[in-house]
Amino acid sequence: MSLPAVAMLVCFFAWCAIGMPIGFAMLTSAFLYLLLNGQDMGLVAFQSLNGLFKSFVLLAVPLFIVAADIMNAGTISERLLKFASLCVGRVRGGLAHVTVVASMIFSGMSGSAIADAAGPGKLMIEMMLKDGRYRPGFAGAITAAASTIGPIIPPSIPMVLYAMVANTSVGYLFLGGVLPGILMGVSLMITIAMVARRDDLPVEPPPKLAEIAPILKASLPPLMLPVILLGGIYSGAVTPTEAAAVAAAYALLLACGLYRAVGLRELAQIFIGASRSTAVVALVVAGALLFNYVVASEQIGDKIGAWIASLQVSPFEFLLIINLLFLVLGCFLDTLLMLLVIVPIAMPTIRALGIDSVHFGVTTIVNLMIGMITPPYSELLFVVTGITGIPLTSMYRHIWIFIVALVAALLLMLALPQIVLWLPMQLGYQPGG
Repeated sequence: MSLPAVAMLVCFFAWCAIGMPIGFAMLTSAFLYLLLNGQDMGLVAFQSLNGLFKSFVLLAVPLFIVAADIMNAGTISERLLKFASLCVGRVRGGLAHVTVVASMIFSGMSGSAIADAAGPGKLMIEMMLKDGRYRPGFAGAITAAASTIGPIIPPSIPMVLYAMVANTSVGYLFLGGVLPGILMGVSLMITIAMVARRDDLPVEPPPKLAEIAPILKASLPPLMLPVILLGGIYSGAVTPTEAAAVAAAYALLLACGLYRAVGLRELAQIFIGASRSTAVVALVVAGALLFNYVVASEQIGDKIGAWIASLQVSPFEFLLIINLLFLVLGCFLDTLLMLLVIVPIAMPTIRALGIDSVHFGVTTIVNLMIGMITPPYSELLFVVTGITGIPLTSMYRHIWIFIVALVAALLLMLALPQIVLWLPMQLGYQPGG
């Protein structure tokens, strides 16, 4: 690695350490590399703008953000919670189980873990804390853990970004996330069942017979969104990017038209908030494109691939090594940074070892989602404490058992690639790409 590249990395981590936003740290570090290397500063604009505008799939990101914000602002989350409570609310620890099921349903609409935690998650915590039925730390921890399913069951914003950097099909990635997302939910619910028996968590009263039909009727329109999205994508009617536009339009139709829960003033605030969130993502993507230019210029990926090849590790051993690395880095680094910078470095080795890019992509995103609840840099726990006031320290005491459950699910996905690949193969995917 050249001296300018070393200087770039040192400055990047130094600026991150003092609190500079990730996107700005990446851009300014890349500026330094070009300056020390004697290259044209115009490469910053060329690489960033060219990479952003030529990628049609990136248009899906702001559209999914808008869809999630509209669903959170309307009454869609509340309706889905009532449906989830109807399904699993009557078992011991029922509200905790409802949190997981609601996250699994909402993940089929939002594609974002943070949107999941801020929407249904906030409502579920309020329900669990009512009358002191659940400890605040446990309620916050299970909400954050369940929110990790958000980007696994399609649609998924991280999968869109992975498809961009790995040159992989978004549609097959979406399909590959269905069974892993269900597995994560089942793992969390098994853990909740054990905790519920140990701590004698409360049982919710069954719904009245007269309430069942209205709940089903009210929840049917939002439950149709995943069917419309996935049906449209896999029938060939729309591309994944166009499906994101359909999701935003459908959420707008429900919130503003059918339910009349969002007015013009609220809608303006939703669009402003979504624009800010999109700008943050775009800034990180622009910085990542410059970092990847440096990686390609320095041939870092090829050198790492050659070194790993000299170790003569099997594909499964490599997957274990890189997933362990991601789990450790997830305690300290931003999810987008690892997805947009570290994953492209690993892709040459992934291809050289014959590891399927869809399998690697889905398991990597599962890993990065676990990183979002792993202390000390646990973004989802930060979101939960920000919207509810539950202290981080109380959630730290309870989050570890859920991390273990999710890691167990991840290991199962790594050992049995068919968990990821079975559904894509049913629709024509050929593994190994």
